[in-house]
Amino acid sequence: MKKVAFLHIPKTAGQSVHSELTKIYSSARTSPVRVHHQASSDGQFPNGYDLYSGHLDWCRLRETQTDAFAFTVLRDPFERIASFYFYLRNKASRLTDSLLSSPGHMGLYKVKNCSPAAYFFGGSPAWQQFIKDHYDNFYCSYLATGKVRGAAEVCHFSKDMLVGQAIGGARKLDRVYRISSLNLLENDIQNLTGHRPSIVKTRINVGPKGVQTSRWQDLMTLINDKPAQERLAAFAEADIALLDRLNDEGLLS
Repeated sequence: MKKVAFLHIPKTAGQSVHSELTKIYSSARTSPVRVHHQASSDGQFPNGYDLYSGHLDWCRLRETQTDAFAFTVLRDPFERIASFYFYLRNKASRLTDSLLSSPGHMGLYKVKNCSPAAYFFGGSPAWQQFIKDHYDNFYCSYLATGKVRGAAEVCHFSKDMLVGQAIGGARKLDRVYRISSLNLLENDIQNLTGHRPSIVKTRINVGPKGVQTSRWQDLMTLINDKPAQERLAAFAEADIALLDRLNDEGLLS
């Protein structure tokens, strides 16, 4: 079967996609590298596997897996920001304070114990870089740099330059799907493998309010401060422009 590289952006139905792809390829043929910092000296796309799936730096993908069908999935940028925030907050609520106080859980500690405005805009420079890496126009920085934490490399770009660089990155992939068009991904996987996944009907890691509610509006209600709301909305400004360009240029399935 054709090799596949699924570049999973958090809170874009990725767990559902991964689960269905693993059913087709099997766990034995799926790379164990699911997160960019898990990579060993073999890199994030080690040889010997047919499915690569996770939060991966794809900047060197074509150097090692030249024939892999590489794709990612995008959703409304505002909803992704809010969904990611609420996902982490819900996860943190299930952990004890003693566990959250350990260094490896700093992000979960902050999302549980800080107001949304303090979480997004307070803290040390290192914390602010974490926020920028994970929330600030993530689609653009990820596609432009090929890195999960690539925001610092493009922080000096104008919006137009950033979007243009991201478009160039998108052209290196085989497909960029809308979360609302996962049936097209099902079609492509069936054509590539001879097996049809059930991605549209699979729902893994859906938030407690489900998929029909606006998490962005929920987040705006929690912030309840217009300057902070506008500042957070700017985290989606370039990504909205990117989606428009991808659509206009026929790069968005």
